[in-house]
This record gives sequence, C-alpha cells and structure tokens, in this order.
Amino acid sequence: MTAPLAQHTDIDLMTRVAIVEDNATLRKYLAGLVGNTPGHRCVCVCESAEEAVAEIPKHRPNVVLMDIHLPGESGIVCTARLRAKMPALQVIMLTVYKDIKMIFQALKAGACGYVLKRADESEILKAIAEVRAGGAPMTSEIARMVVRAFADPTPVPAPEGTDQLSGREMEILALIAEGCPNKEIASRLFISSATVRTHLMHIYEKLHVHCRTEAAAKYLRTNPHNAIKQPAA
Repeated sequence: MTAPLAQHTDIDLMTRVAIVEDNATLRKYLAGLVGNTPGHRCVCVCESAEEAVAEIPKHRPNVVLMDIHLPGESGIVCTARLRAKMPALQVIMLTVYKDIKMIFQALKAGACGYVLKRADESEILKAIAEVRAGGAPMTSEIARMVVRAFADPTPVPAPEGTDQLSGREMEILALIAEGCPNKEIASRLFISSATVRTHLMHIYEKLHVHCRTEAAAKYLRTNPHNAIKQPAA
C-alpha cells in the first residue's frame, strides 16, 4: 500500500523570523513588518545578544534579523554563538555602518547577508526571501565594497584615534563622513538630535578635533571607500 503523503500546516510553510535589535522603535517596526507580511511570522523579539542566545533556540526561527551593535555582546558575537547552536539558522545583519572589516567579521561569524538599516521594506523582505532560497543578500553598495576588498586585499588601518570610539560613535562618524546633517543622523539611528550632539562632543574630544569637518577628514583619510557624499561643513 502506498504511504499517505505528509500533511503540511500553514505554520509549517511560514518563514519564521526572529529580531534582535536594541532600539525599541526599530524593533517594533521590524516586528510589524514581518508580522504583517503574508507567509511570515515574527516568533521572537530580543533587545540584547544575551537574551537572543537564551530565547531564539526555543522558538526555532528560520531567519534572524540581527543588529550589529548591541549593548553587551555584539551582534557578530551573538551570530557566532547562535550558529554554533543552530547551524541551519540564517542570519541577516542589519546596520547603518558600512565598514568592510565588520562585514567580513559578520560573514566569518556565520551571517549570510548584510543589509543597511535604511533599506526600504521591500529590500528587507527580499533579503529574507533570498536567504530562504539559499542566497546571500547584500545591498549593491555593500557588494561593491566586498568586491573591491578582494581586488585590493591590502588591509585598511583604522582611522587614527577611532579605536577609542564606541560602536554608536563610529556609526555617527561614518554618517558624518557621508555628509549627513544631525537631523538625518538622528532619523537613521532612531535617536534624538540632542543625543547626536552629545555623541558628537564625545567624538571631537576623543579624536582631538574641533568640528565635524575635521572629524570627517580624519575618518576619510584611511577609509575613502566608505564615503558617498562630501562631508558637511
């Protein structure tokens, strides 16, 4: 007698997504985007790497949207720990920070895609679909950086003094180098303009500069491939 075909439920056919993001506004936005997309289900939302390592294995998602900068352990460390527990897990890094060294660190840790946070909804959903199909989604901008890095494998030293900057300060410095005004930086990072100004004061102090132009110039001297626009005055 022929064995009956296995029955699949709607839940079996859904793409199960977990979100790891420390910003409450962005966390809610991503959860809503996933939850309101047919064929997708948000099964777990975490605000730290430590919480993610404890909770995500319980919910068995197919895909994780992972913030690269988290309080405590980074998203890169979190990715490595999760992949050690769940080898089939697909992790897409979400970040505003276009740094080739971080890209390679994330990929080495087991991430299979890298998408900028300013990507629109369709790009994020397309990235989820692509990893489910066995692909490795990256924005065209990130992909070009990876190709250039292979073409010119000479390691790029970190900008002078930036080793003292926090992850958030590095994100802001990179955006300054793109020419973004404070209001745009605040919008991209989901923080207030006042918080941006506070971070800028700390950046100036650590880099021993007096204005955003000097800070951007110090960054761009060793990271010219990261610039898109001219730095704002």
